[in-house]
Amino acid sequence: MSRTDDTELIERCRSGDRQAFEALLVKYEKPVFNAAYRMLNSRDDASDITQTVFLKVFESFDQFDPTRRFFSWIYRITLNESINWLSKMNRLEPLAFEAADEGKGPEQEVDSARVSRDVQAALMTIKTDYRSVVILKHFLGCSYMEISQILDIPELKVKSRLYTARQQLKDALGGKH
Repeated sequence: MSRTDDTELIERCRSGDRQAFEALLVKYEKPVFNAAYRMLNSRDDASDITQTVFLKVFESFDQFDPTRRFFSWIYRITLNESINWLSKMNRLEPLAFEAADEGKGPEQEVDSARVSRDVQAALMTIKTDYRSVVILKHFLGCSYMEISQILDIPELKVKSRLYTARQQLKDALGGKH
């Protein structure tokens, strides 16, 4: 679906079309869940956040600015809800990768798991502003412009935060990898 398709679906949602909302849900449920999971490191919490995000979207279609991209709006809601959840729960747990590369032998899997665990633990030590840009860039594959739109900050600030986040991750890893 394109931006035009999203805008059309949103207009239909505003008119009470439940099938249009279901189409948006199907399209964005996994990306929203993944973003929340990367921030929270808990499937249950990410699932709760995903439900909260879609409830907020459903209740707030009238606040959506059609000149902006829908995915930017929904990712921003997701990040805000995740940050609020972290603040409320005061959790800073390492993120976990569950998928292993099937072509690896046992030694490589152990090394890969250790590296992933270390990187994720380091990621959880940096402030959420910096963690958000890393997650959007490296886990969700967003461009600088998309991150700028999602976080509602200038593109230059995105690059600056990403640079600082990478430096902090490097320092946190302390030459381990």
